[in-house]
Amino acid sequence: MSDKRLIYLDNNATTPTDPRVVDAMLPYFYQNPGNAASRNHPFGWVAEEAVDYAREQIANLIHVDSKEIIFTSGATESDNLAIKGVFEMYARKGNHIITLKTEHKAVLDACKKVEKMGGEVTYLDVDREGLVNLDELEAAITDKTILVSIMWANNETGVIQPMKEIGAICEKHGVLFMSDATQVVGKIPVNPKEVGVHLMAFTSHKMYGPKGVGALFVNRKNPRVKVTAQIDGGGHERGMRSGTLNVPGIVGFGKAAELSAKEMEEDNARLSKLRDKLETALMNNLEEVYINGSKEHRMPHVTNLSFKHVEGEGLMMTFNQNIAVSSGSACTSASLEPSYVLKALGLGDDLAHSSIRFSLGRFTKEEDVDYTIEALTKGVSHMRDLSPIWEMYKEGVDIDAIEWSAH
Repeated sequence: MSDKRLIYLDNNATTPTDPRVVDAMLPYFYQNPGNAASRNHPFGWVAEEAVDYAREQIANLIHVDSKEIIFTSGATESDNLAIKGVFEMYARKGNHIITLKTEHKAVLDACKKVEKMGGEVTYLDVDREGLVNLDELEAAITDKTILVSIMWANNETGVIQPMKEIGAICEKHGVLFMSDATQVVGKIPVNPKEVGVHLMAFTSHKMYGPKGVGALFVNRKNPRVKVTAQIDGGGHERGMRSGTLNVPGIVGFGKAAELSAKEMEEDNARLSKLRDKLETALMNNLEEVYINGSKEHRMPHVTNLSFKHVEGEGLMMTFNQNIAVSSGSACTSASLEPSYVLKALGLGDDLAHSSIRFSLGRFTKEEDVDYTIEALTKGVSHMRDLSPIWEMYKEGVDIDAIEWSAH
């Protein structure tokens, strides 16, 4: 295997910016430098027009009114604006929010902040497949509940939640439904109104657009949703999010949305075949390989695999000069703790530590997957050959029953 080959299979962390997106953005750095809020000269008008067009492109992708799209710096800001903004706006109605233990840190940390502000948050468990229990969700709703926040698809496992059923429960109880849809918008068909989602966070850089620009969908009718601004100054974005708009980024975001709408179906058919090929080959080549999360309800381009008695970070060191993958969320990869998402699925520390997420993308080729299969098979086999634990396991010793003494 050549040492010079570089393969990118970490598309859930961020996607490469599509060259067609870059081409659309370039004029707005120099030739059209206007501020979209400068309404007294042609440069500002051109910028405003470009932003309006991008807003339409993004709204069309998710089947909403362009007036319901609020631009932000990314999904983290969108999550914060939705959760804290609803908490502050609806304080008279109640102070209770419901979410999942497997949410992205942007949601969990925003919820922790709400708790410090006097709110109450229920963190629901998920089952072995990573799915919410609908009965437990409904039972958790009280007369003080103002918001349910559940991500559309998990960033580590790709597991897709039963959005329509959750939306129906929220509607029945008159509770707002917010979703972090960062991993699904631009990847699979998404229609928040159809499933009863009232606020939805997403971002450009997960769908082949630039980093540093995202959006929050805020429902305008039935019900009309309001959020308290978290950034003040100038009243941009209908007073919900002040700050000079990132015109080149928004133009790129719009182009990325347009391309995703056109190419999503074809991309998904190709990527699901490649993902299945990767899984099947690794499970055929190696013993004790497990798929984490639901095999049925998941994104077409993602697989999260555990390799028993192989430490994930160590395994990645056998090939990470060549292949970019992840052992968890990009936002928590500096931590050596096992993934809290996988722990919530019921995995022990050993399997959670031995997991790797493979997220394929628009620019992934079949030969990239072939190379990855070969590299992973060699890497796992090499580490197991060196492992006394694996040797004991193969000899039939019950590893879990051993009490290791600490020195």
